[in-house]
Amino acid sequence: MLHRRRVIAGAAVAVAALGITTLPATAGAQEAPQAKASVPMSAGMLKAMERDLGLTATQAQARVANEARAAQVAPALQKDLGTAFGGAWVTGATAELVVATTDRGQAAAIEKAGATAKVVEHSVRDLESVRAKLDRAVKGSAKNSAAFWYVDTKTNSVVVHTTQPAKARQLIAASGADADTVRVVKTAEQPKPMYDLVGGQAYYINGSGRCSVGFPVRRGSTPGFATAGHCGRAGSSTQGYNRVSQGTFQASIFPGRDMAWVAVNSNWTPTSRVQGSSYRVAGSRQAPVGSSICRSGSTTGWHCGYIQQHNTSVSYPQGTISGVTRTSVCAEPGDSGGSYISGSQAQGVTSGGSGNCRTGGTTFHQPINPILSAYGLTLVTG
Repeated sequence: MLHRRRVIAGAAVAVAALGITTLPATAGAQEAPQAKASVPMSAGMLKAMERDLGLTATQAQARVANEARAAQVAPALQKDLGTAFGGAWVTGATAELVVATTDRGQAAAIEKAGATAKVVEHSVRDLESVRAKLDRAVKGSAKNSAAFWYVDTKTNSVVVHTTQPAKARQLIAASGADADTVRVVKTAEQPKPMYDLVGGQAYYINGSGRCSVGFPVRRGSTPGFATAGHCGRAGSSTQGYNRVSQGTFQASIFPGRDMAWVAVNSNWTPTSRVQGSSYRVAGSRQAPVGSSICRSGSTTGWHCGYIQQHNTSVSYPQGTISGVTRTSVCAEPGDSGGSYISGSQAQGVTSGGSGNCRTGGTTFHQPINPILSAYGLTLVTG
């Protein structure tokens, strides 16, 4: 298990806006349970982590085991810390858990749980309030100047990536957000949904466009799969990778969110496998920021990276979506809707991004748990 960590004294001042470059008591905290010695991982995922993250199989398995433990400890601490919770992430080669708080008196409880405590000025609740103001300002703007924005718990600020810094500053001022909590980063990225092909397994929409199966699900006795909302609208028909009649989109949201689910017919039997291996999904516990994460897509196969931020808002040409997770995993058109996994835990479905798997890029995925909750679905696990 992780060793007890020291307290990091976070800067007790608001994060200054950088020169705009592109767009009750915590005594209840318990010693966290140890993670299993290893987490089942497919050969395809191990190979991708070796290639993309520079990890040996042994290092990858050790890291994923630590990340699995952190994914259990962090939510428990968040509940105990209450409104003082400042975020959680993993860091370093071995994925050590860091948990932030605005109350220095809570540091001992964080240490007892096996994490490093960091004292910060702003709680996640306060920073999310700032991000929500930006969301509203973007929706009310005739032309959006921000590419994407998110709460960055590691810097205790809200970060806006934009191709037009000056206009982004104006947007921030108009939002009524505290400018001292926001920093702007210049970027050349112009995220867009990846429509053309698939994630885990290819499927076709209305006989033409292709997208990716995210994760097989059930709604009561009805089998189906979760995928990206931009892939199809309610009522759209689907065919499988073999062009056999497959199912129908039951519900879809895009923009705003990027979620959908397809009910399949008797030609198809849902499994807990991910394309490219006999790897099985065990659950959908959200991994902390900093965790390794891998994606399976029919266009580019297995690729891995790290979770950079949760609850990100991103502006696509079709509109803004919120609540997605930003990662350093690459993807290409056709990977849309496909599965993101951390260890054995389903994380989400491919939404969009920028770059490609030759030169690298940034991607965003719609977390799986909000999809399951919104549509009353149960993840198929094994």
